[in-house]
Amino acid sequence: MNVYGKLAKARDLFHSTKLKKTGHNKFAGYHYFELGDFLVPALKALTESGLVSVISFGKEFATMRIIDVDKPDDVIEITSPLAEANLKGAHPIQNLGAVETYTTAIVTGK
Repeated sequence: MNVYGKLAKARDLFHSTKLKKTGHNKFAGYHYFELGDFLVPALKALTESGLVSVISFGKEFATMRIIDVDKPDDVIEITSPLAEANLKGAHPIQNLGAVETYTTAIVTGK
């Protein structure tokens, strides 16, 4: 199976997984996904499909490279533009974390 077939298998495995929102905003009264809620199942689906992902963050874009572990030259790249986060009362590093978390969610498909 080529890298595209393996990615299709991984997506099927991932989307058949029931995800639980473990984050809770008590002030606004809603639950949300934390990074580990979807990243761990996504990585498991990739591993079971013979793929590995590497995410990098540039100044303007985040890139996820999906690599076929059996044929490392077979790669799919998915990019997403970065945006600024301005969380209320957050430090700059927390805003950076928010940007990277949201972008990771986008490039992994959740």
